[in-house]
Amino acid sequence: MLAAIVSAFLHPAPSRAQTFQTAAAHAILIDADSGSVLFEKAADEPFSPASMAKLMTAEIVFRAIKEGRLSMDTEFTVTEDAWRRGGAGGGGSSMFAQVNSRIKLSDLLRGLIVQSGNDAAITIAENMAGTEDAFAGMMNQRAKEIGLTRSTFRNATGYSAPDQKVTARDMARIAQYLIDTYPEFYKIYSEREFTWNKIKQQNRNPLLTLDIGADGLKTGYLEESGYALTGSAVQNGQRLIMVVSGLKTARDRAAEARKMMEWGFRAFEPRQVFAANETVAEVSVFGGEKGSVPVVANKPVRLLLPRGTSDRVTAKVVYQGPLVAPVAQGREVGRLRVTRGDSLALEQPVYAGETVEAGTLSQRALDAAMEVGTDLVRRAFEKAKGGNGSGSTSTAGTASGNS
Repeated sequence: MLAAIVSAFLHPAPSRAQTFQTAAAHAILIDADSGSVLFEKAADEPFSPASMAKLMTAEIVFRAIKEGRLSMDTEFTVTEDAWRRGGAGGGGSSMFAQVNSRIKLSDLLRGLIVQSGNDAAITIAENMAGTEDAFAGMMNQRAKEIGLTRSTFRNATGYSAPDQKVTARDMARIAQYLIDTYPEFYKIYSEREFTWNKIKQQNRNPLLTLDIGADGLKTGYLEESGYALTGSAVQNGQRLIMVVSGLKTARDRAAEARKMMEWGFRAFEPRQVFAANETVAEVSVFGGEKGSVPVVANKPVRLLLPRGTSDRVTAKVVYQGPLVAPVAQGREVGRLRVTRGDSLALEQPVYAGETVEAGTLSQRALDAAMEVGTDLVRRAFEKAKGGNGSGSTSTAGTASGNS
């Protein structure tokens, strides 16, 4: 594994960044574009998700539709179990679906997302997996694949279960995944109301009624874990995702969520590290007409940074190398990892900025001789250090970025 390292110095903006405090027991605020964390409080501490578990339930459905296994017109039957445990008699939120009725997925999803219907969640689970327990297994498998490393789901509703736990960081991650992967379905989260069985219900997300650019996602409440919310908003093309949990009242939840969003948009500003298709670094090429190839990001590399700060950002291109010619322009060749201080701020792929054809026989022979010589020197160096001759090398990149 080789690394080409560059750095960029970002000039300060005129005002100073502000600190933030919240009454929430668990909280996180992230930049949706880069995934970088702007604020966190006990973000890896587990808590009961309540109805925020329905974010994972929705992902299972979205994926099945996107892959063609289901459609928005697919009809599911409301079982007696879904009606009894998830309906009005169950004591929680409900879309008031009638027992044994058949409902299209387009309506069940709105019952799940807008109305937070437990009957919708159980109906989806039992029709897709046979039992809610089996569906929870699907949720956990997908959670692992998406990268929710500290979350465990036991049902589709978010009803209290002994070991059903999530973290604020994982909830932000699933929100980011839903927004990025399913934009056509994510729009449902911004719908203000939905009527089913002649009963109109308002979206339970309090952020949607505020003038802050909010367009999702999901509330939750259990007596054991308090009031919670995973939310997202966009201002001036910049999207933030926030999670709060452990608040005492619905009013506190709305106030803390709003305060965090407004602080995030006020205290941070987007700063460009590299432009789209700007050379980020040069990486080594073996057996080519040239000994290296410039690598580029195919979209602007931007970070949200505190206003008024002057931060040195380090960018490292990590790749399996040297690359072997021919290398085609546009081929993904590695990952750009950008750090601010000791924290990884973002990671994204980089691509060959131009084509490097295979070299002549003599060029390839020279490269092979140089590689053997380098390997012998490396082994001698490791032996002198008492090592085992294995390890990685780093080469300095030639690109730097300033903005």
